[in-house]
Amino acid sequence: QVQLVESGGGSVQPGGSLRLSCTASVTNFVFNNMGWYRQAPGKQRELVATITHDGSATYVDFVKGRFTIARDGPRNTVYLQMTSLNAQDTAVYYCYAELVIGVRTEYWGQGTQVTVSS
Repeated sequence: QVQLVESGGGSVQPGGSLRLSCTASVTNFVFNNMGWYRQAPGKQRELVATITHDGSATYVDFVKGRFTIARDGPRNTVYLQMTSLNAQDTAVYYCYAELVIGVRTEYWGQGTQVTVSS
């Protein structure tokens, strides 16, 4: 059984910063990939960033230069440092992890709210 628990969400002013964290309750495995998705009201869930087990990171264009993803592999923890936040970043952010042992299995956190407003 694997549970992903997010923290660090909240309300910030435009231009502000937040650091999201996600920790797995089970540490018997090293996830092949971990990352973050987000879903804004009335929109579909979208990819934000991913990071492999060996630290290779990818970002979607609209967060490049503003967000940084990092990982503590042995502890199955992933972080998302967000800077220069704007109203369009307002969404529920979901932690994601995938494990491939014969078949691919994915896990999701319950989400943490990020609100950017004046």
